Amino acid sequence: MACYLVTGGAGFIGSHLVKLLRSRGDEVVVIDNLSLGHRAALSPGVTFVQADLNDRNALAASFAAHRIDAVFHLASLSVVGESMREPLRYCRENLVCAMNVAEAAAQSGCKRFVLSSTASLFNPPPAGGPIDEAHSTDPQNPYGESKLMIERALAWAEQAYGMRFAALRFFNAAGADPDGVLGEDHTPETHLIPLAIDATLGLRPPLQVFGTDYPTRDGTAIRDYIHVVDLAAAHLAVLEPMEQRSCRYNLGTGQGTTVLEILQAIERVAGRPVPAIMGPRRAGDPAALVASSERFSAETGWTPKWRRLDDLVATAWNWRTRNPGGYQKG
Repeated sequence: MACYLVTGGAGFIGSHLVKLLRSRGDEVVVIDNLSLGHRAALSPGVTFVQADLNDRNALAASFAAHRIDAVFHLASLSVVGESMREPLRYCRENLVCAMNVAEAAAQSGCKRFVLSSTASLFNPPPAGGPIDEAHSTDPQNPYGESKLMIERALAWAEQAYGMRFAALRFFNAAGADPDGVLGEDHTPETHLIPLAIDATLGLRPPLQVFGTDYPTRDGTAIRDYIHVVDLAAAHLAVLEPMEQRSCRYNLGTGQGTTVLEILQAIERVAGRPVPAIMGPRRAGDPAALVASSERFSAETGWTPKWRRLDDLVATAWNWRTRNPGGYQKG
């Protein structure tokens, strides 16, 4: 039985990863300060440490108490618009917290560090098309810049301590646990699908659509929406190539979806219209971001199973309609 440490394990992606690890019988240590996560999202049987990643004593104690086989670092500030307003905070907190975890791991002898990175560290090509690992990094917002800084620092950590790392570059995690146990519940909520679902349910005002004049098929921005369950599986799949080397992979479905196509899918699933207000573009948002995961699939055998948009949306809709108050209801 392996033992894994998951930072941000009470958050959206982290809780789904923890559930998958526990279903395999793995031991899981979660460190989360609950500023964005939820205690109710944690699977039974985990060791939970409520601490900030700036608390180096808490980190050291967690590594000392458990023989950690690998770290999954998911804790992060991750709102692009907010990062444009508070660039120094994003660069400082994301980098420092990641380095605190990496240093504690290295000092304990843990040799594998998996980073939830982002495709926001790419400037998409003018011609569009899926972005692969050969595409040059050129972040267009401080959030992406902070993740690139972490990737670069981890490369130096490998050189100094022999700690291999994997950077999984993805964006637009979506959907929810098909079993209905876990879902997406942020405060404040910034992701398109839950915002649109809440607007449809009358739980919040009409959705604000940012930008209708992009050079896309319907004028709205294109993103690659990947199901959170597929992302959790990818975090496990990357452990195999890490046995031989550090690696960076792009993750996505390879299918770009516009904002309006998302709204149409919600309308099909819900059987009612999505109240929406069209507005101007938002600073830092490129027209299209679509990731190619061909290399990752070829080297690990991983493929996204939730490729049909309506199925992805349905899992999110089902969880939210059953939990209109989010985790706080329970």
